[in-house]
Amino acid sequence: MVKAVIFDFDGTLCDTGVGVKKSAKYALDAFNIESPEWEELDFFIGPPLLVTFQERFNQSVTDAEKLVKKYRERYTNIGLYESEFYEGIPRLLKTLKNEGFKLGVASSKPINYVEELLIKAGLKDYFDCISAVSFNADCESKQSILSRCVNELGIEPADAIMVGDRFYDMDGAREAGVPSVGVLWGFGNKFELIESGADYVIDKIEDIESIALGMYERTENAQGIYNGRVLTFHVDDITLCNGDKANREVVDHPGGVGIIALTDDECVYMVRQFRYPYKETIYEIPAGKREKGEDPLETGKRELHEECGIIAENYIDLGKIYPSPGYTNEEIYLYAATGLTKVEQELDEDEFLQVTKMKLSTLIAKIMSGEITDAKTIAAAFKLKELRNIK
Repeated sequence: MVKAVIFDFDGTLCDTGVGVKKSAKYALDAFNIESPEWEELDFFIGPPLLVTFQERFNQSVTDAEKLVKKYRERYTNIGLYESEFYEGIPRLLKTLKNEGFKLGVASSKPINYVEELLIKAGLKDYFDCISAVSFNADCESKQSILSRCVNELGIEPADAIMVGDRFYDMDGAREAGVPSVGVLWGFGNKFELIESGADYVIDKIEDIESIALGMYERTENAQGIYNGRVLTFHVDDITLCNGDKANREVVDHPGGVGIIALTDDECVYMVRQFRYPYKETIYEIPAGKREKGEDPLETGKRELHEECGIIAENYIDLGKIYPSPGYTNEEIYLYAATGLTKVEQELDEDEFLQVTKMKLSTLIAKIMSGEITDAKTIAAAFKLKELRNIK
C-alpha cells in the first residue's frame, strides 16, 4: 500500500527550464564555450551541474566548478524566478495531503532553490520531507537523495512511489527499491522512461492520485475499431490495479464547449434542435465541438456567435464536466457569458435549430421537472445559479 508520494522537482513539480537553460548559456558564453542549440540545452535540467559541465563539455573539475559558479551568478538572481509550477500541481498536492499521504521531494537541485520556490508558491507546508543537495555537495546520486527522503519519512521503500520526468529518476528509484512513475509533461520522453524501467508512464497529473490510491488501470495494448469524422472507437487491453487483465471499450472525442449566455434581465439563450441518437428535439445551451488544439474559450465564442448570433463582453469560466466517463474521454468546458450584443447568425449548412430565450429561474424549473435533460445545460445552469446566488 502506498503511504508516501515523493516528487522530483525540475520537470515534475515545476517548469524550471527557461531559467536553467538561460543560466547555462550565460555560463558557457562567459567562458567562450560554444553553446548547443536551445532545444539541446534540456540536458542541463535535472542532473548535477558539475557532472553535466564535465561530461558534456570535457571540463576539468576545477573549470566545471567555475562554470557552476558563473551559472549560479545568473540563476540565483534571475533564473530562479523564471520558473512556474505546472498547472494542476497545487491541487494535486492538496488532494494527496487530504487523502493522508506523506509527501516528499527528492531533487538534485540545491535545497535553498527548492525551498524558496515552494515558499513563494505557498506549497512548502504540504511536504513532510525535502531531500535535496547543498551548494557545496551537489553530486549526490539520485538513489542516495531518494533513500534519505524515504528514511526521513519513516517508511519502507516499497511503500512509496517516486514521480519523475527523466531516466535518472527511474534509475534512482529502482536502485532505492521504490516503485517509479514517469511523467511526460517534463523534459524526458516516453522512450527513455520505458527503457529505464518506469513502473508507470503517465501524461496526466491526475493519474498520480489514481496510482497512489491503487486504482490506476495501465494500458497494455489498443486495437482500433473505427475512425470516424468526429469519433474514434478502440478496445484496450489493460492491467487492473490488482494485476488482473481486462479490456475497456473506449470512444475518443475531441471535446466540446457550452456557453450559458445571460441577459441583463436574467434570461438565458437556448437552442432547440433535433438530436438523432435520441430521435428527439431537445433544449440545450449553445455548444459545439473543439477543433484540435483550440482554446476552449475560443470554441465557445465561435459557437455562441454561429448558433445564436451573439457576441459577449464578459466570459466566466464554469469549469468542465465529464458527461459519460464510463466509456468516453469527452470533456465539456462550460462558460457563462454576459454583456451580450446581437449580431448575424452563422449556422453551418447541416445545422437546423431554433433560438429562444427563457428566464434562468424558468430553466431551473424545467430541469427539475424533467423537461430539460441535456447534461451540459443542467450543469451550466446550476453552476451559474450558484455563482449568482439566485434563490
